[in-house]
Amino acid sequence: MNRPDEGAMEQALRENPGNAAGTVLRLAWQAGLMRDEIQHLTWEQVDFLDGCLVLPDRKVPIGQELSEWLQALRDGRDRSQEAVVLSDRDRKPLTPQSISRLARAALDKQGQTEVRLIDLRHDFVLRQLEEHDWQYVSRITGVEAAGLNVHFAEHLEEKKISTRIRREDSVQIDEFALWKLLRTEGASPAGIALWLTWQAGLRLEEIVALTWDQVQGEQLCLPRRKVLLSGGARKALEELARREGREGAVLTAPRSRQPYDRTRLSKLVRAALVRAGLDDLTLRDLRVDCALRSGGEGQILSQVRQQGWTTRNEVMALLKVSRTTAYNRLKQMVSRGRLTQVGARYYLPEKVVPPERQEAVIMEYLEREGFAYRQDVARLLGIGVSQCRPLLQRMLARGSILQDRQRYTLNSGSAPGEMDSGMTASAGGEGKKREV
Repeated sequence: MNRPDEGAMEQALRENPGNAAGTVLRLAWQAGLMRDEIQHLTWEQVDFLDGCLVLPDRKVPIGQELSEWLQALRDGRDRSQEAVVLSDRDRKPLTPQSISRLARAALDKQGQTEVRLIDLRHDFVLRQLEEHDWQYVSRITGVEAAGLNVHFAEHLEEKKISTRIRREDSVQIDEFALWKLLRTEGASPAGIALWLTWQAGLRLEEIVALTWDQVQGEQLCLPRRKVLLSGGARKALEELARREGREGAVLTAPRSRQPYDRTRLSKLVRAALVRAGLDDLTLRDLRVDCALRSGGEGQILSQVRQQGWTTRNEVMALLKVSRTTAYNRLKQMVSRGRLTQVGARYYLPEKVVPPERQEAVIMEYLEREGFAYRQDVARLLGIGVSQCRPLLQRMLARGSILQDRQRYTLNSGSAPGEMDSGMTASAGGEGKKREV
């Protein structure tokens, strides 16, 4: 890999402001396109509204400079040709050899004799890796994570590209994008794995071990359980069976016809998710979502409706799952808007005031009613009386409210919505009460 000199590249672009050589250099160096992608790029694939190039396998964002340059190039054309790169002489699409020759001449002129056209794409990939995470770079370049590590890691300061997904919040599953990906993948190995994970809750180990004799109509007969198939998963399996037969393992490698190993199938699924823009989604996320949709969520919601709330320990006992699993399921339901968490309890969203609104609601009530007891606050917020105490203590510490025995009143220096952390209660805890 021979990285080009940035100054030399900028000079080459200035000397080729609107010709074929300038177009080739820009698309390779500023958008990371390969030679055949440059050759076949059409104006229909240039999305000026969203600022990207729409290729068959990915979308490549283009900066304002490149976008404006392409816009000017198109405006100067007579629109008789759809190809973006045209010969300067006869205005016809270029051959691959001509594209390479133009790039070679332009680079040689700037003293970049060791730099090839493919090096411009590689430099684009490296510049992206220096600024963005691997998922983003994989998505816009079409290079799988393993390829990024093998070909580019040694040129980076940290010498390694982390492929771990780190996030603080639970993932929000974009079901529209996921359904679109499933339709695109169809009965491919990645598509089947996604169907069986999201719609049937299978683990990767179960998918690679799945055989056709376990696929029986609308269900899978696994060694320890039977799993119902959704309509989409069943159709994908039927399509695969028509194409490859119903003998042996369901998923086999195209050349060896041997069952996929867990690592290879995982990489195929990872690449498909990245291409679809679902960077932070994992198969585990899909299994958890399947579990929530297939009974666990309904049981939890039923319990909450009956007693008004639930806790992690109660969900553990209800579903007979571990503490971690119960926590993850509740967290997923909160992220999907099915539950609202207040302290250690989980409520139906329509029955409780969300934590971020609680203090404002209390102050509005005190402004209107003059005072409140803790039972009034609990009733107002839809939570337990014991849960009100830490909330009220925080408001007292900030001086938003005052306490007189069992009564809570609005501080005369506060108004609804004022919760400055610098506010303090008056000396001795005394303050003027608002009149009812």
